[in-house]
Amino acid sequence: MHTGTPLTSAAPEHHARRARRRWPRRRWVRRTVSVLAAAVLLVVAAAGWVIHQNTYELREERVTITGGAQPLKGVLALPKRGRGPFGLVVFVHGDGPVDATHETFYRPTWEAFARAGYASLSWNKPGVGGAPGDWLDQSMDDRAAETVAAIRWAKQRPEVDPRRIGLWGASQAGWVMPKVAVRLPELRFVIAVSPAINWLRQGRYNLLAELKDAGAPPARVRAEIERSDTTLRLLRSGASYQQYRAAVGGPGSMTAGRWRFVTRNYTADASRDLAAMRTPVLLLLGGHDRNVDVADTEAGYRRALRAPGQLQVRRYPEATHSMVRRDLEESELKLTVVAVAAPRSLTVPGYLDDQRRYLGAIR
Repeated sequence: MHTGTPLTSAAPEHHARRARRRWPRRRWVRRTVSVLAAAVLLVVAAAGWVIHQNTYELREERVTITGGAQPLKGVLALPKRGRGPFGLVVFVHGDGPVDATHETFYRPTWEAFARAGYASLSWNKPGVGGAPGDWLDQSMDDRAAETVAAIRWAKQRPEVDPRRIGLWGASQAGWVMPKVAVRLPELRFVIAVSPAINWLRQGRYNLLAELKDAGAPPARVRAEIERSDTTLRLLRSGASYQQYRAAVGGPGSMTAGRWRFVTRNYTADASRDLAAMRTPVLLLLGGHDRNVDVADTEAGYRRALRAPGQLQVRRYPEATHSMVRRDLEESELKLTVVAVAAPRSLTVPGYLDDQRRYLGAIR
């Protein structure tokens, strides 16, 4: 009778060794498959999160705004639900080649306004995103005229309540919006984010703030101030770009286009227009603004806007010039991650909610 392989046979041990060699490989394969599956699920979840975070409760319509010096390529962002007519916030950009969405940076603000029952209107600056013209050829008066034309265009839209239109603007818009408000006294509000009042004072403040942040030695500070003063003397004398380059050339020099822009605008001062306007203003200021002297701005607005209830001020101690959290702006990596994964968290807490509540109170 066959009784099987004796316990002393080498065959079972041989098979056991082979099994031991196979099982670690099988465990490795199973672990690898599990890790890959988990990684795929993580990527899918992350992608879903990013898509969700970059999906806004808005209906965006590409529009062509007519009636001004040239057609404007814009976006009309309406609340997700409802037929209107909605109140309207008209956006006035700061400096630089800004497109209608400010590379999507505006969308969380548009969404906050939509929750208050307001649409938003914004457009590419001339020469940006295929728009005709060149924004560097504009004066602050040109920008104001452009904004007035956009408001008159918007009043004809059936989705817009012409009795509830106001302005939102940042930085350089501080020289544009008061002009518009004087020309259109029927405007219901102005939301001014980090605006300057006087071009030359703002430029000097920015220069010194950046030198301080860089820890510049006294010799460099003196040299940069002399460079700035020389530039101002050339501007006041009507110097050409070639004369400017000959006197102040080198790293950091302006381009010819920028020189044209500065020659048109370096005397800008909002004081007179602020004193003439009667529109209510919400002034938003950051505690870490290196572009604008917010103490000077607040003092100027308080001097000019003296009617009861005309001015409301909100201060955000941790905000930079763009109302971004200081800790984010100081880290390119953190700024990029948050901009992609949680864009509503780029700005300081309270910034969006304060504006939403302000608009919600306007009847």
